[in-house]
Amino acid sequence: MTLDPDARRVLEIGRAAGGEPFETGSVAAARIAYNASFPALQGEHEPVAATQERQIDGPNGPIALRIHRGIGAPQSGAPALLYLHGGGWVIGNLDSHDEICRLMANLGNAVIVCPDYRLAPDHKFPAGLEDCLATLRFLAENAADLGIDIRRIGVAGDSAGGNLAAVLALLARDGLAPALAAQILIYPNTDARQTSDSYRRFGDGFGLTATTMVWFRDHYLRTPDDITDWRVSPLLAPALAGAAPAFVALAGCDILADEGATYAARLQAAGVPLILRQWPGQIHGFVSMGRHIPAARQAVAEAVAAWRQFEKS
Repeated sequence: MTLDPDARRVLEIGRAAGGEPFETGSVAAARIAYNASFPALQGEHEPVAATQERQIDGPNGPIALRIHRGIGAPQSGAPALLYLHGGGWVIGNLDSHDEICRLMANLGNAVIVCPDYRLAPDHKFPAGLEDCLATLRFLAENAADLGIDIRRIGVAGDSAGGNLAAVLALLARDGLAPALAAQILIYPNTDARQTSDSYRRFGDGFGLTATTMVWFRDHYLRTPDDITDWRVSPLLAPALAGAAPAFVALAGCDILADEGATYAARLQAAGVPLILRQWPGQIHGFVSMGRHIPAARQAVAEAVAAWRQFEKS
């Protein structure tokens, strides 16, 4: 598959910067490098109607939240989306995906909530998942005070965040989490076995590499046995029927492309309402690269449109 010219330009910028792969250094160094890189990649700053920083009680201490109320969002009964940032369960924070959340808030006339969930290897699986689940329960239990409609809550995430979002959707299906109106999965990680063919086709030279993905996974998991736990690999869940309607966005030149497509196919076969959007030539993480990749804004707009379509049905 041919790289999109904008994606190619981003890769060239990255090579010119001369950064070392995350797996060649420490976790602390990876976080510093990532935090330094994303401001130059994110889209233009998106003003919203209001932003609130707060903390809630989590299973192992406080969880910091950032809550954006979009321009045009009602003060009560607003649709709400829990957004879970990507970063391989190891890097990322409330700032790394802030412009995506702001844009979603405005495009959806909605409330977007992002938790600063615990990261590996400081806190291995299932710590981050537990924080995301606690945040979802907080939204449902405090919907009136937050000015949101409990019937219109969705979950979204990209990459590792898409993994967490997919798992929350299955927990909600099973009555172990509040009900969800939609799940928005942006190039989600769905299979920690890492054996799909796209790992071979795009394992090196397309941004996220196969060796970096192994590094992320191995930091996240407690033992290799966790690989086949469906809460790590939702593709291995026994059944997907009954999960919330899904929007799945995939990048064509991404090591996660095949497992994302397989997960979407399983959702559809299980009768889950599905909108699948593939972006040929794009690379992993492109939605966070709006400053250089104009398609990023369109991808977010399509995700929001799908979410609003699902939550109204």
